[in-house]
Amino acid sequence: MRATMRGGLMVCGTASDAGKTTVAAGLCRLLARRGVRVAPFKAQNMSLNSCVTPSGHEIGRAQGWQAMAAGAAPEVAMNPVLLKPSDDRRSQVVVLGRPWATLDAREYHDRKPELLQIVLDALADLRKRFDVVVIEGAGSPAEINLLERDIVNLRIAVEAKVPAILVGDIDRGGVFASLFGTVALLPDQHRERVRGFVINKFRGDPALLDSGLAELEARTGVPTLGVVPWLSGLTIDAEDSLALARPFTVAGPAVVDPLDVAVIRFPSVSNVTDVDALALEPGVAVRLVESPRALGDPDLVILPGTKATVADLTWLRSTGFDRAIAACRALVLGVCGGQQMMGTTIHDPGGIESGAGQVEGLGWLDVATTFGPDKVVRRRRGTAMGEAVAGYAIHHGVVERAATTAGWVHLDDETGAGDDGAVEPAGARFLGTSLHGLFEGDAFRATFLTEVGRRAGKTFVPAGVSFAGARQGQLDAVADLLEANLDLGAIDALIAEGAP
Repeated sequence: MRATMRGGLMVCGTASDAGKTTVAAGLCRLLARRGVRVAPFKAQNMSLNSCVTPSGHEIGRAQGWQAMAAGAAPEVAMNPVLLKPSDDRRSQVVVLGRPWATLDAREYHDRKPELLQIVLDALADLRKRFDVVVIEGAGSPAEINLLERDIVNLRIAVEAKVPAILVGDIDRGGVFASLFGTVALLPDQHRERVRGFVINKFRGDPALLDSGLAELEARTGVPTLGVVPWLSGLTIDAEDSLALARPFTVAGPAVVDPLDVAVIRFPSVSNVTDVDALALEPGVAVRLVESPRALGDPDLVILPGTKATVADLTWLRSTGFDRAIAACRALVLGVCGGQQMMGTTIHDPGGIESGAGQVEGLGWLDVATTFGPDKVVRRRRGTAMGEAVAGYAIHHGVVERAATTAGWVHLDDETGAGDDGAVEPAGARFLGTSLHGLFEGDAFRATFLTEVGRRAGKTFVPAGVSFAGARQGQLDAVADLLEANLDLGAIDALIAEGAP
């Protein structure tokens, strides 16, 4: 029987990576367990890791993960504005799942008022169709230089008339000052929305915090609704470079001579979550590599996706990575932008990505890429190496293979069957594909890694672990942790207070 509950709650954080994404996902899973129809929402996300919805729209990867926690299909209303940085100053602005403009920080700040109603309409639409919406903020809600044109933090809570909780990361220290300072800097109407604190990532005896929590409440009038312990081994769908710095999670006992997988960490790396599934295998060691000196002698090199293909190709050459990769013995796989770099030419006549015109590629694959204004965003299915695969395409660049170059991923969609990716004809040491998510298919992952092991003279034994099952297990672990350490009665009361 479905639980009867209506309302909404915002989850803010004292800073980026405080844990608001994880707390919001855990609350979605807890509510879904009780039969509540719940949806996540984040008005504006900044991330180079994105999710393709069933309708072929692009949203932040974290909202896709939260939708999974909620047992709901990801949809564009869950993240109406997505910023995808092109460099340190400019970002592609994706609105309702489609490219809207490419702007620098000041231009975007000036145009945010145009997006406020779009954001509010998307939230209102979700609230009509779901019992509860868990709203996630971005960064800190107390960025006083940005409050006037806020479209993602407590301005949304005020407009939607929902209460908010504020998550602080105690692992980095200074959590009391962070919580107090955040509330102190807020304007009155925003401060009134903050109804509870959550202290996250705690290691130790929570009783040691009691006096501090009491004084914090006395000074702010805001109670602490729970102290959440550190959860080891949690691998969420990362949004930013802070998350990418975390070590990968490896399941099972260590293997004496694992396959060594080196993933090149481009300055504008995107959708590097493609390699998460590899880390499930105890027989695989996955490394993010930032310099040729650290490359070593890997068994597999992966050139992942990138938001700035030409700029990252220039970086690859300037660092000497291209020479180091060519000289090593490893199998090399390029995914999306990585495959484009491995081709003969990259042509951008309209300045869609780089404005560099035609650029010579690495020449490892006989393919040519042309950037066009239309962005391909869709889910795909097919087979590769005799196994079923499923994933998604998300790119501006259209890759064309030479007649002598074979495709190795065979896809079916509404336009019929077609080959994707490229294989170097001589020896097939170099492989490319435009399909993200290949390794999430358990059978394909096992077959591919077995071949990597054969080439390296190693015996790879698949762990038999389900990637989909592992992700669901992590969501349940987060929900269990929140259930054991939060005042859920108080959380329920706040959600009900936010009923439309």
